[in-house]
Amino acid sequence: MTKIFIGTIGMAAIALLSCGGGAHAAGQGDEGQLARVVDEAIRPLMEENGVPGMAVAVTVRGKRYVFNYGLASKEGGKKVTDDTMFEIGSISKTFTATLAAYAEARGNLSLAEPASKYLPALSGTPFDEIRLLDLGTYAAGGLPLQFPDAVSGEESMIEYFKSWRPTYAAGTHRLYSNPSIGLFGYLAAKSMGAPFAHLMEETVIRGLALKNTFISVPDDRMDDYAYGYSKAGKPIRVTRGVFDSQAYGVKTTAADLLGFVEASIDDTGLEEMLRHAITATHTGYFKVGPMTQGLGWEMYAYPPKLDDLLTGNSARMTLEPSKVDKIVPPSAPRKDIWINKTGSTNGFGAYAAFVPAERIGIVMLANRNYPIAARVKAAYRILTTLDDKLSSADPR
Repeated sequence: MTKIFIGTIGMAAIALLSCGGGAHAAGQGDEGQLARVVDEAIRPLMEENGVPGMAVAVTVRGKRYVFNYGLASKEGGKKVTDDTMFEIGSISKTFTATLAAYAEARGNLSLAEPASKYLPALSGTPFDEIRLLDLGTYAAGGLPLQFPDAVSGEESMIEYFKSWRPTYAAGTHRLYSNPSIGLFGYLAAKSMGAPFAHLMEETVIRGLALKNTFISVPDDRMDDYAYGYSKAGKPIRVTRGVFDSQAYGVKTTAADLLGFVEASIDDTGLEEMLRHAITATHTGYFKVGPMTQGLGWEMYAYPPKLDDLLTGNSARMTLEPSKVDKIVPPSAPRKDIWINKTGSTNGFGAYAAFVPAERIGIVMLANRNYPIAARVKAAYRILTTLDDKLSSADPR
């Protein structure tokens, strides 16, 4: 059964959510109606894609809901609960971007400076012309989606970058790349003089009071770490690799990831540099079709068209190079915009989206890597239903 956990706020926002019909078993009245909206989007998705378990969290103007479905482990029959941690794949890149923006706010680095300034071993290579910003927006000139198999540690990573040659001039083309965002996070940590994982935990994760978010899950929390499932239905968890922490290494609960989204919607009360960092990740640097590239996050005109979201989150956008339309000067962070990011590992699939102006957002975590289009469609259905209800009532 779906389980709902409700935060503290007045009942006004809930009153906007009634959409007729009988109450869902998880609750009565308006709460049950919201559960039904989510159920109608999520249960068919799970069935059609063979997803064993999901956690879906929704925020509505400061009020939080978490819906849990299915199994965290098929072998043990362990159900998904509010404590279940999922791999979020490339949504981890938004955490990495936040840490880099935090380093800039502290004065440790400048995104406008060349990568080789922060890693002298790359001096005399194309990284003299590639800015940190280019790395953080996948515009370094054609770095691949993954490292070659031969790259297995820091020494071979540096040698790879020293021998790599760009296909395009820096800042002219986008090619989605784990080595690119990974180096971005690695250099941000070097500029701050400490290991990446330590800095992430001490600045971003602790700064946002995310108590169930980890790069390395502690031994005493392993029972809460869901198993992912491969295409063959075998239990699987992410394997370690060069820049795994920076590119796809975060494990978290739906409620904690929603907390990160809520901080992106409203950063009131956060420490000043962390607030600056979160806002900075929403700066727009260039457009590729309907999508505007920020730091980690990807943005769309609001209200968005579903076709635009599907285009921006398509396999083509991940696997093929795209010429960019640079925004000069970069566009300042906006509230009236749809912001999203997908994430996948071999056994998990995730999606997060939010609209700051409407103060609504959603995260969807699953222990199977199912099609991204299905995630986008489900989230779009849920958030636009909420938006319609909110817009038809006295909004504030």
